[in-house]
Amino acid sequence: MAPSPCGADQMKAVPVAALSLGKPMKRVGFGTASATLGQAEGRAGVTQAVLHALDAGYRHFDTASSYNTEAALGDAVAEAVLAGTVASRDDLYITTKLWIADAHPERVLPALQKSLRNLRMEYVDMFLIHFPVSMRPPAVEGAIAVVKDDLVEMDMKGVWGEMEECHRRGLARAIGVSNFSCKKLEYLLSFAKNPPAANQVEVHPYCRQNKIRAFCREKGIQLCAYSPLGGKGTPWANNSVMDCPVLEQIARERGKTVAQVCIRWVYEQGDCVIAKSFNEQRMRQNLDIFGWELTDDDRRRISALPESRGTYNFFIHESGPYKTAEEFWDGEIVSGQSTYQIASCLDPTN
Repeated sequence: MAPSPCGADQMKAVPVAALSLGKPMKRVGFGTASATLGQAEGRAGVTQAVLHALDAGYRHFDTASSYNTEAALGDAVAEAVLAGTVASRDDLYITTKLWIADAHPERVLPALQKSLRNLRMEYVDMFLIHFPVSMRPPAVEGAIAVVKDDLVEMDMKGVWGEMEECHRRGLARAIGVSNFSCKKLEYLLSFAKNPPAANQVEVHPYCRQNKIRAFCREKGIQLCAYSPLGGKGTPWANNSVMDCPVLEQIARERGKTVAQVCIRWVYEQGDCVIAKSFNEQRMRQNLDIFGWELTDDDRRRISALPESRGTYNFFIHESGPYKTAEEFWDGEIVSGQSTYQIASCLDPTN
């Protein structure tokens, strides 16, 4: 059975997640990260992809300073507003992220102001700390390569205080984190005046994140999933997801694609989910996850898949704050589970 298309009318019915800060977040969003961090597609190519996504009905967009796609997203939003595709920027939910070289108290506000200039916006709906680590600022401003010798422990109190200042000024309507473990969130919550509204982490059928999801639910933090399809084709990919015979069988039985099964599964966990495809047909298919659901047997088969997750080994170094992946994830890489290494797409020499 061919998967059915999904248009803007259906997207209007996409549920939202109420957050502790800011306006509700659409449960399905459009991602702009790629293995080449926006370079291969080019600014015009990313802009065109976002315009197609807007036409398909996406109203939640995820970017980051390190993706090199903020300006392209801003171009697309401005063009869509001018064309009347959306009434105003306020009808959209825009997330961007603080890069590790800017994860120092004195650099947080200037980093967001730069992102806003790139986006040509007065505010973002969500501003996330991208990773729980900092790096000494590069000699060349704006460089994003990870230099392992320059990795340092984050001044989390100082950085979060400035994130709260961004919120206080109205430049970020909500603030949150990404790639934070339960332990790191517990520490952050011990001093935060404004708790993080969201934690964006890797989630897919092979990386189910039950522990962090339960923790976030207890603390009122919305879990937001990236790489719901395993990130195939990227240096951090888990290729098992899209090639999984179990998921392929479930897709055949439901008359859906494997991608739709994965996104639907994440959605059923209560997470917001960021799906990325620059192919117009697939981006429409990725919205067609409503009006049907997985069966109890489908969920049982998915829960039996072996777990794995990205280890982010480009943040692991003998001189840095994290010597092992286990330290980075605070032991949330379960002993005995399979893990896969992420090659650094930012600086392969380190």
